Amino acid sequence: MRPPTASAGRGRAVAVPTDLRGQIASARRIVVKLGTSSLVDATGAVSKAKVDRIVDAIEARIARGTDVVVVSSGAIAAGMAPLGLRARPRDLATKQAAASVGQIHLAQVWGASFARYGRTVGQVLLTQSDAGSRERARNAQRTIDRLRQMGAVPIVNENDTVATSEMRFGDNDRLSAIVATLISADALVLLSDVDGLYDRNPAVPGARFIGEVRSGSDLEAVRAGDGGVFGTGGMAAKVSAARLAARGGVPVLLTSTASIDAALGAADVGTVFHTRPGRKLSAWKFWALYAADAEGVLRLDAGAVEAVTRGGTSLLAVGITGIEGEFHAGDIVEILGPDSAVIGRGEVAYNAAELAGMLGKPTADLPEHQRRPVVHADYLSNYASRL
Repeated sequence: MRPPTASAGRGRAVAVPTDLRGQIASARRIVVKLGTSSLVDATGAVSKAKVDRIVDAIEARIARGTDVVVVSSGAIAAGMAPLGLRARPRDLATKQAAASVGQIHLAQVWGASFARYGRTVGQVLLTQSDAGSRERARNAQRTIDRLRQMGAVPIVNENDTVATSEMRFGDNDRLSAIVATLISADALVLLSDVDGLYDRNPAVPGARFIGEVRSGSDLEAVRAGDGGVFGTGGMAAKVSAARLAARGGVPVLLTSTASIDAALGAADVGTVFHTRPGRKLSAWKFWALYAADAEGVLRLDAGAVEAVTRGGTSLLAVGITGIEGEFHAGDIVEILGPDSAVIGRGEVAYNAAELAGMLGKPTADLPEHQRRPVVHADYLSNYASRL
């Protein structure tokens, strides 16, 4: 079957149905991510009309038996007008102040719009540190699942009010990919102001529409840009998030909010990102690689790097040349090669003080209680497993 192609009209991607599009169209649990530009007017104020149209489409999908989780941007932008800000703030304190005002307003607009259908919404605010802690991530998952079970629509956003620059997801595109994997969604729909992926800015003459992405080779010629005046997540962030979700086994549809009816209907618009059969990461490995907070570093020699990247091999003390950090048994650690290249991550079986005395020693030379692998193969994930 030939891939989706662009129509003769500029900016209108007409997609040919594929099996993946049918899978997205019939998915029973989906995450829908809305960019800031999809929710606000030219002044940056949240547009009731825009939100109502989005909710109409989501309700139509819910009526077909689909559970929908919304990841909504727009908190900082929504707080700008009430605070008299004419441009998106740059300093952290003002961003957090705008978010604290905007989150309230944004939640009210979402709530009022869904109330037209007699439906309740629940606000779920997350930070990177929430996702980085296994127990807090599980708590977030349980909260979202319980809201769905009770017929409410979870509205997820990054908690910009308390997140620091070091502890942020960076954009809600990445947050949506992590949430989609966290709740084992069947599909992720990324909506913004662009109708799909192009190999360059679609305003440039000759820009080529890309209907399907199966692997990184499909993106070699793509030059994606950054966010707009009110948002932070440009096309580069969306592509990164889409590939991230696909690594976790969640297929992705990327298109414009203007096409939301088709996106949540037949899914015959925009760009689809395929998962790769046999390459899906387990929930634990996805969390360890892309969400968990690393508490320390293990440095390996070349032989250990070869063993780890080949897959299926546990990491032993003999191949470790150095450690950094005050980690404890059960913590997630970064694994680096001799050239400091990041190899992967894993759950370490020893605390830093004990491991320091084991470095470089063959297993047979260690006492019985230290002969366990430093990182067991089941709890080790390397970046060679990426799409």
